Amino acid sequence: MLKAMETVEATPEAKAAFTALAKVMKPQLRVVGLHDFIGMELPPRDTMMAPWLMTQSLNMIYGWRGVGKTHVNLGISYALACGSTFLNWKAEKPRRVLLVDGEMPAPALQERLAAIIASNGVEPGPGFLSIVTPDLQNGAMPDLSTHDGQEAISEVAERVNAELIVIDNLSCLVRGGGRENDAESWLSVSEWALLQRQAGRSILFIHHSGKNGQQRGTSKREDLLDVVISLRRPADYDPAAGACFEIHYEKARHLSGNDVDPIEAQLTVDSHGMSTWAWRPVADSTFDRVVTLANDGLSQSEIAIELELNRSTVLRAWRKADDAGLLETKTTTRGRNQYQKRSKGE
Repeated sequence: MLKAMETVEATPEAKAAFTALAKVMKPQLRVVGLHDFIGMELPPRDTMMAPWLMTQSLNMIYGWRGVGKTHVNLGISYALACGSTFLNWKAEKPRRVLLVDGEMPAPALQERLAAIIASNGVEPGPGFLSIVTPDLQNGAMPDLSTHDGQEAISEVAERVNAELIVIDNLSCLVRGGGRENDAESWLSVSEWALLQRQAGRSILFIHHSGKNGQQRGTSKREDLLDVVISLRRPADYDPAAGACFEIHYEKARHLSGNDVDPIEAQLTVDSHGMSTWAWRPVADSTFDRVVTLANDGLSQSEIAIELELNRSTVLRAWRKADDAGLLETKTTTRGRNQYQKRSKGE
């Protein structure tokens, strides 16, 4: 019997047989000439949710904890499964969505989805929105940093014929090795994502931002992604306002012009528990805030500090408001100290 670490010299015939077997098992790269490639009939990429979510695309939405990422991913998933709209995004037809949630307790997720159903006039058809959630499993949720975890999610995606896989979120579902912050760990996840794209699916990763406001961990993720969207708090955000955030496109390979203009979104819930989303361009929101603060007596410099804006942005809004006759005073009479007292109710 062979001892541990003991090696055996293979015969030339055995080596040749092993080499031949390895070539059969390892597929060769397929290469085509230019004219053959141009002449191929390839399936066109369609828009799943206009303007940003495409078929066979890899995407990410990230933001600080509590900013509203789950609200957004559920809104997207539900609207896409119904073929309806969410904010200023429109799905032309229903698509099959697989939502892999690694964080929320099942009762909380159930409550949010029930509220969405009650507040919408349309529901997804059977099988168009499928959910994987921790509380319904016999063991731990799949770990996307491992081959077994990737295979588990791929198998479910094939079973439900998913066109979009939503991974919410990387912190919960990439746990092994270097975790979700590590470039080496992301390499394995990115290879899996490319295989999903090859199979005709799109991926939407949900991720956290760090203290600096950027996505947490390695920046190598963006190299592969088609669209990166960040959710940010408005500068004058009031927690009493509930879910309110700005949506900014940080990367969008196929978008330009007005399609990438940031918007501000706000969720309101009435006394009957019915939820409604409202949105407007950030430029309009900025203009309204400048007018309000100017009429509260702040100078242009003070407004720039308060709203974390460039002075040139404040100046443009100020002049527009002045031309429209919306400013009660053209010079500050109270200033920041008086504004702070008034905002605190003093």
